[in-house]
Parts: sequence; structure tokens; C-alpha cells
Amino acid sequence: MSRRTATRLLGFGAAAVLLRNLQSYGAETDAKSPMLTRSIPSTGEQLPVIGLGTWQTFDVGPSATERKPLQEVLATFIQLGGRVVDSSPMYGRAEEVVGEIATRIGQRERLFLATKVWTSGKQAGLESMERSLSRLQTKRIDLMQVHNLVDVATHLATMHEWKAEGRLRYIGVTHYTENALEALERVLRSEKLDFVQINYSIGERAAEPRILPLAQERGVAVLVNRPFGGGDLFSRVRSKPLPGWAAEFDCSSWAQFLLKWIIAN
Repeated sequence: MSRRTATRLLGFGAAAVLLRNLQSYGAETDAKSPMLTRSIPSTGEQLPVIGLGTWQTFDVGPSATERKPLQEVLATFIQLGGRVVDSSPMYGRAEEVVGEIATRIGQRERLFLATKVWTSGKQAGLESMERSLSRLQTKRIDLMQVHNLVDVATHLATMHEWKAEGRLRYIGVTHYTENALEALERVLRSEKLDFVQINYSIGERAAEPRILPLAQERGVAVLVNRPFGGGDLFSRVRSKPLPGWAAEFDCSSWAQFLLKWIIAN
């Protein structure tokens, strides 16, 4: 793949931003960490741009054989400057595993824990969030999100109350399907939010025309999921060599390329 081919495939603007931003990558990193950071618009707090998702991978049993590799993953993630860990009650035992490992290795306070509520009714939402606090072994959750906009008005009202009480630091909403973007846009326009979580990658760009500009306009941080298209992007590039010019922005794998494309945009 040549630069010219990449520019044609990505669109001139995206390719230009990719190369410009990533060539200056080193200048934007935190002095204490090799990882690039970005600010949360509502507060200015800096967060590392690469987070750790827990769907499926952290849904394991209690045995040491199952949890030790995940402890190594989390410890390495923190050592390399990572902080954001995103989970959900819908991810089986993931919240419990994250809470147990983070407490065991004494790193709970270094993490920015994000989770979700996905149920209907105020009482059910309250019970779900209380369980999340218990499973994550914390008295305050950094980011609580209404998952897939389920009973969004009810839960956001509760979350605003919890935020005022100091039990939540930030609140947001999520969705993962393209046909929900219109509803997501309405919520972004009508509610005061800190975060929105959406699918976004070089292979899933539906959020690009309206959701990303709206988030910027409204001062809402964007948390990206499915950065590799659920693995589909790897299957599409596995047999293809990484372009030589990718080394110009410190890129030696397709995983790095795909993540840096998201960060540049």
C-alpha cells in the first residue's frame, strides 16, 4: 500500500490528519507516561487514549488458572500508562473479576472505572448500580453509562442525583448499532452528559458525519468501542503487509495502525 492508495481509501482529510497528528505523537504525551492523553471536556481531566475493554475476556471463573493471566494483563496495562477500564453487568463476571484483581494488586485507585446500567425502571436501575459498586469493590464509580439507551431518561435522572452525591464522577450513554445514531443524537442534544460511547473504526464510520461533531460541539468526551470491528478488520488485513511508511509514525503492527487511525480522528 502506498501513501497515495491510503489517501484514496481513507479520504484525503482523514489521511492528512492521521499523518500530521501521529508524526507529532511524542510531543503530546504525558510526562509521566509514554501514552498520549486527551482531556475530558466537562472538567479538563486528562485520560490516556487507550483503554481496556472487558467483554468476554474478563468473564472467567474464580480459579487462579483463569484469573492469573488477566492479572498480568491489567498490571501491564497500568504499568504502560493505561487507566480506563470499561465493563458492564451484562458482561457476566467481568465487573467482579476487575474489582477483585485491581484490589489484590493494590491498583484500584489508579484506574478510571467505567461501567453501565442496562435495565428498565428506577428501582431496577438503582439495584444494578449498587451491585456494580460492590463488584468493583469501590464506593465511587468514575463513569456510569446508560447502555444502549435503555430507559435512558429514568436512569439519567438517577445518575445525576448520584453524581451530585459524589457516588459517580461522570455520566454518559452508549449504543453499538448504526440505526440507533438518530436516537443517540437526540439524547446528546437534550441531556447534559460527560461521555458518549459508540462504535468507531476505519471499518465502522457511521458516527463520523454527525455524532462526532455534535459531541465536540456539546463538550462530550467520546469513548470508542469495537476499534477492530469485533476482529473483522484483522481478518481483512492479516495477509497484507503493513505499509513501510507506517514506521514514520512509530507503527509496527496493524493493531497499532488501526488504533492510531482512531486517535488521529
